Amino acid sequence: MTDTYDVLIVGGGHAGAQAASLLRERGFDGSLAIVSAESGYPYERPPLSKAFLVGERTGDDIALRSPRYWRDHEVSLLDSRSVTRVDSIGRSVTLDDGCRLGYRTMIWATGGTPRLLPGTESTPGVHTFRTLDDAVALRDIMRSAPPTVIVGGGFIGLEAAASFRRAGADVTVVEAQPRLLARVTSEPVSTYFSNLHRCEGVELHVATSVEKITSEDGRLRSVTLTSGHMVSASVMLVGIGLIPNSDVLERAGARVSNGVDVDERCRTSLPDVYAIGDVANFVSPYSAVPSRVRLESVPNTSAHARIAVADIMNSPAPAQPVPWFWSHQYETKLQTAGLIHGYDGRIVRGDVDSGKFSVVYLHGNRLLGVDAVNHTGDFLGAKTLLGTGAEIRMDPERIANERLKLAECVAAAQPVP
Repeated sequence: MTDTYDVLIVGGGHAGAQAASLLRERGFDGSLAIVSAESGYPYERPPLSKAFLVGERTGDDIALRSPRYWRDHEVSLLDSRSVTRVDSIGRSVTLDDGCRLGYRTMIWATGGTPRLLPGTESTPGVHTFRTLDDAVALRDIMRSAPPTVIVGGGFIGLEAAASFRRAGADVTVVEAQPRLLARVTSEPVSTYFSNLHRCEGVELHVATSVEKITSEDGRLRSVTLTSGHMVSASVMLVGIGLIPNSDVLERAGARVSNGVDVDERCRTSLPDVYAIGDVANFVSPYSAVPSRVRLESVPNTSAHARIAVADIMNSPAPAQPVPWFWSHQYETKLQTAGLIHGYDGRIVRGDVDSGKFSVVYLHGNRLLGVDAVNHTGDFLGAKTLLGTGAEIRMDPERIANERLKLAECVAAAQPVP
């Protein structure tokens, strides 16, 4: 054992960095360290597929804090190392370099690893998109505007498609589901973004997947789809979701189900071990019915960090904030408030063809959430209503009247027991 820390944070992304900052800001004066598998200091991930990829922001621009901040606040950064074993009884971890560290409290903030297409791990020209190093490699490649196949029609894939098109590349998006964004939104929004990308020159293939990859002389040449269509390409970007990095904690005895199970204070089943951010599976009060969810978003990582730090500092737990998400593609902004999974009714507000509209999602007449396309007013209105701590019942007939604000469409608001 070389060192023991009062709080050891495993993971140097948004969640881990936020937890470390909050601990110091709230007066925690114990020893504190972050173990990060990546090299360098914590940085923002959302700009990687947008502003950073197209050269509008630099590595310095996306740093979460300056190097001096971490030094001045006595946060030890153990970068380029990962935890391979956790001993929850002895309260220690083993790193991939053989070093052992002790902890009194641990925060597991390891995020996830991009899913790969089977058999493509070492295929030339095939990339995933998660880290700064990934973004740097793709940005350098993008300068030559190579013909590109993007596998996955979710947010990462479509944001990357927009960036590559801006660079002048021929882009093909391949999605296994019947429509783009099928896992995160409804048909009207999917159709809007399909039309948007087609208008920008992106070739879309849905309800199909990759059958074969052809390489020649160590370079990617083409991709053949299960539909039989063949696409010439020298770059393939795979964006088909994350696998939560929970296996090490699971081997240590933590309860795991699509991520590490945590309670309302982000505590795992292991003593004095918390899990936060993309890796944490928690019960959300904003679900259609009480159920566990695992959310991959910066607002969620920040909320978890606040909850875990409050518990460590023996402070009252803050309420879970309204989940919200966003995506920028070309000049279009999609903002989502709430969790829309499990909706049984939806109402479109505005004219989809105008490029400014929203979709309101209901469970019964209860407001679940809103997708707002270039409509910040409806996004903020839904976020405010959902954040009141009440069960919001809406008047469906009034919702369809786009001249009304969402607050004017509320039929009843009942306190949540």
